[in-house]
Amino acid sequence: MSLEQNVLAKNDAIARDNRAWLRKRDAIALNLMSSPGSGKTTLLERTLVALARTRPAAVIEGDQATSLDAERLRRTGAPAVQVNTGAGCHLDAALVRSALSRLDPPPGAVVFVENVGNLVCPAMFDLGEQRKVVVISVTEGTDKPLKYPYMFAAADLVLVNKIDLLPYVDFDLDLCAKHARAVNPDLTMLTLSATTGEGLPAWYDWIASV
Repeated sequence: MSLEQNVLAKNDAIARDNRAWLRKRDAIALNLMSSPGSGKTTLLERTLVALARTRPAAVIEGDQATSLDAERLRRTGAPAVQVNTGAGCHLDAALVRSALSRLDPPPGAVVFVENVGNLVCPAMFDLGEQRKVVVISVTEGTDKPLKYPYMFAAADLVLVNKIDLLPYVDFDLDLCAKHARAVNPDLTMLTLSATTGEGLPAWYDWIASV
C-alpha cells in the first residue's frame, strides 16, 4: 500500500470514530471548504447569530496561522476552537478529534468546521462530518467547478456567496451551476450574500434538514 493510501486509511478510521462520537450526542458536523476570501467567516458570523435562537452551535476554525477568525467568531457568543496547521494545507480527522474534545459540544449541536482556505487538499480528507459544503464567491470566476472538479464532486452543497456584487463582476450564475452539475449531478446549489443577508434563510433551512 502506498504512503498516501496508508495516510488516508488511517484518517478515514479516525473520521468514522468522529462521526460515531457526534452521533452519540445527536450532533452534526458540517465541513466548510473554499478558497481564501470567499466569505466563509462572515457567513459563519451571520449563521451563528441566527442559530443561537434555536440550536446550539460551535466552530472548529482551521487556519495555517493566527487565531483571528476564532476570536472573531467567539464574539457571536458561540464557542470556537482554533486549529493552526502551520505549513499544512488542510484539516484532518485527528486534528478535528482533538478539537471536538476541547469544544465538548452539547447534545444536538451543529459543529461548523471552517477548513483551511484551499480548493484542493481538503476534499481528500474525511473529517467525520455529515456534509461537505463548498463556498465560492462571484468574484472568483464562473469556471471554478471545472478547475477544481474533485472539490465539487465531493460536495453535498455549494453556496455561491457575494451575489450583491453580481452587477459589478463578470460572473454567470447559470453557467457556473451547469459546470458544477456536470461534475456532480446531485449537487445542491444556493445563492446568497453573507453581507446583505439575501438568501440566508434557505441556507438555514438546509442546515435544519441535515
